[in-house]
Amino acid sequence: MATTSESSSEEVEIIFQGKVFNDPIHGHLELHPLLVKIIDTPQFQRLRFIKQLGGAYFVYPGASHNRFEHSIGVAHLAGELVRALRTRQPELGITDEDILCVQIAGLCHDLGHGPFSHLYEKFIEKGNPDPGHDEKWKHEKASIEMFDHLVKVNKPEAEMKKWGLDPDKDLVFIKEMIYGPLDTKAAQDNTWPYKGRSKDKSFLYEIVSNERNGIDVDKFDYFARDCHHLGMKNNFDYHRFFHFARVCEVEVEDTFQKQICFRDKEAGNIYDMFHTRCQLHKRAYQHKVTKIIEAMITDAFVEADKHIKIEGSELTLSTAMKDMKAYTKLTDSVFEQILFSSSTELEDARQILKRIISRKLYRFLGEMQIKKPTEDVIKAWNKDLLTHGLKLEDFEALDITLDYRMKDKNPVNHMRFYSKENPDKAVKLPKEKVSQLLPTNFSETIIRFYCKKTDVTSVSAAKKHFEQWKKNREVKM
Repeated sequence: MATTSESSSEEVEIIFQGKVFNDPIHGHLELHPLLVKIIDTPQFQRLRFIKQLGGAYFVYPGASHNRFEHSIGVAHLAGELVRALRTRQPELGITDEDILCVQIAGLCHDLGHGPFSHLYEKFIEKGNPDPGHDEKWKHEKASIEMFDHLVKVNKPEAEMKKWGLDPDKDLVFIKEMIYGPLDTKAAQDNTWPYKGRSKDKSFLYEIVSNERNGIDVDKFDYFARDCHHLGMKNNFDYHRFFHFARVCEVEVEDTFQKQICFRDKEAGNIYDMFHTRCQLHKRAYQHKVTKIIEAMITDAFVEADKHIKIEGSELTLSTAMKDMKAYTKLTDSVFEQILFSSSTELEDARQILKRIISRKLYRFLGEMQIKKPTEDVIKAWNKDLLTHGLKLEDFEALDITLDYRMKDKNPVNHMRFYSKENPDKAVKLPKEKVSQLLPTNFSETIIRFYCKKTDVTSVSAAKKHFEQWKKNREVKM
């Protein structure tokens, strides 16, 4: 990046090489030339064709935004936050190279998403539970694999060196910020698990994807962006968060670690942030129609899976992520590929998608909150259907969990707060000291029941069965 020792002509050249984006959320934002090089690759451009909110577009007409603009927004916010920390705390030793790496991680954190974003993960789980990976497949793992593929194909090492980066170390650092420790053995041994940066810069790993408490710029962007496109109000102001964020040394398991901490008076705003997240899930991401449309798309993908071959390979819809060259070609367009196909092999899948287009959706029967494991309730529902002579394939039971991001735990318990009087010491802040009006529970699970048939007779019988079944369950509980 430009320094004071460089000539003005060089600075002009650097500015010219960058690019200004007019973003509907963050306004005019300027991205570094290296980020622009990454954006202008097929692996990143693919994100233009993957909807941010999956099936929600079929419910909320404005929710047509894609992972492409979200990723640019996260890169921008990552740079804003790390620069704010450097300005207020120069003793942290944050370098231009650190800032650039953090921005690249923000830019590339979602490279691994499949068609309709999180829907693809559900499809893999439902239609191909063992896709050949050692662990449950998730898009973060695919993101670092796609990033490796991007680097291999486009060879940005020379451009990285031009801007002072060390490809051997910094490529590892970028992937660690996206996925977490790459050396799982070191993480299990409680030694410093990261290779990209030493322990004195541990706080850099909390900016893009914060596994400790869930507060990161990824959420800041999708809160603002999703609310904008959904037509909802966003009550969380990330600008204020940036102003009060501060790095402090915190004791963790008999050692000290530098963490991003918050001003004590901002604790209430943090609770509001998690409440905003919960409401987005309740009103949009987990909306009863959104979820059933996504279930229908998933059913169609399962039906079509073995009949769709990715161009240039023998891989199918569910195995494309085994090869990033093939995965680069897999986007939301597979929906239209099935819908407009004349293949007899895709007839069952095509009929499901036609039902979505004609709004002949699976019919909602009702829902119930539960405390027991959802698997037990769904097994009981399936067993009861059989005893009443009803067909399992005519029903769908979907479980959803609404929480503050850490299941039934309070994420604020995993944060530290400093005071105006003592800005270098951060401590836990008991909930009682924040407000008496805060939640006492941080998670709820709901099971929703749907009938795949839409004729009046079937739906009426299904609703009666559900109401009686729910009544019997409540009596037993």
